[in-house]
Amino acid sequence: MEAFEKLEKVQKMLSFMKSNGLSSNHQDSDRFLAHFLLFLIQPCGILNMEKRCRLISENLSKISAAGLEEALLWFTVEDSQQTFAELPSQLDPDNESNLCPLSPNAEDMAVIGLDAMQRANSTLEDFCRSYFMFHGMDVNEPQPVFKFLPVLSFTESYIYQLDSFNEEILCLSVDCGAPERDPDSSHAGYKEHNWRVSRKFLDAFRTDPFRSLVLQLEHLGLLTERIRTELRFGAEYWALERKLCHALINKKEILIEDVMRAIHLKSFDYRVLNLLLYRLREQQVNDLHMEFLSISEFLVEVSDDLFDYEDDVIENNFNILRMFVAIYGASMAPRMLAKCISEAEEKYESLLEALDPDLSSKYKRRCEEATKEGGKVSGHAFGTWSIPPLIADEESYRSGILPSKATVPPD
Repeated sequence: MEAFEKLEKVQKMLSFMKSNGLSSNHQDSDRFLAHFLLFLIQPCGILNMEKRCRLISENLSKISAAGLEEALLWFTVEDSQQTFAELPSQLDPDNESNLCPLSPNAEDMAVIGLDAMQRANSTLEDFCRSYFMFHGMDVNEPQPVFKFLPVLSFTESYIYQLDSFNEEILCLSVDCGAPERDPDSSHAGYKEHNWRVSRKFLDAFRTDPFRSLVLQLEHLGLLTERIRTELRFGAEYWALERKLCHALINKKEILIEDVMRAIHLKSFDYRVLNLLLYRLREQQVNDLHMEFLSISEFLVEVSDDLFDYEDDVIENNFNILRMFVAIYGASMAPRMLAKCISEAEEKYESLLEALDPDLSSKYKRRCEEATKEGGKVSGHAFGTWSIPPLIADEESYRSGILPSKATVPPD
């Protein structure tokens, strides 16, 4: 984690520079100065701070751009080759000390794959269409969309990349009951892992997966304590997902408290994006809107879980209906889940009435659009809730489904 420690030192120095009036508000200039100041404060024989400053002052006038260009020539081709020859060992996936939470193959780069960006795209579209109205913004006007899209897209793509890693960890720790793995199958339980998972990587992912993102947001002046908290909730959700899915497939006890905690944390990425949008627009957070959207997010997650129930059983993903069946049994689970939905809908309706009437009307229309576009029978507030046929014996169900899926030729 040496790269993270170096980056953290630079960020601290940038904060010091800003508080002491040394910042130029130009990213490259400030970073150069930060590295220079960090160099100056490093231990260096008997030279104290006063002697170092005097030495710099006496020689600074002798340093020119032309002189630096000449000095660069002294950095020979052989020196360059020696420097770059060190890179393969730093990027070697077998070198466990260089693995970071975001990329298993690079120490200094935050790698977000194209697949993560593509997966994040639908969430970003839904966020813009559903949440911009709470900021008085029109999603049909491209200027505000593209003004804030880079930060929102980077953040959501980062989260999706980590979510992919979490799925990989679930696959490593859980056998979905398949007799053998088919490397050509797209199913998560079958696909070969194209990166090596080291103990250091797993520990870093489980303890501080958002560190790089936090440092980046802090550098941009966008990090708030609420955003930091929601990111911690995201890490907690992934930990709960691993815990619950592992317990379910191994027929261990599952606590309803863990399940309800997980389903409420699941939409943490929407809350992060929403809080970022407040920060980007330099506006105070509207707590009524946040509370209302939190209840709406819960109902949407339940609706999605009902729609994806069979797939989640096959892939061993967190799904509230799966968990309720495990806790209450197939006969009682629908009734208990219906009770949770009913209580949430009551709170939803109460908060909906507290919204501005125009905003309430716009959000209703958006929910109706989303329900139709998703092709769902079940939906929050405006759809008809429908519990899919329950799977009491998941292991038998998977053993019957997965082999047939593995033999289906690709389109």
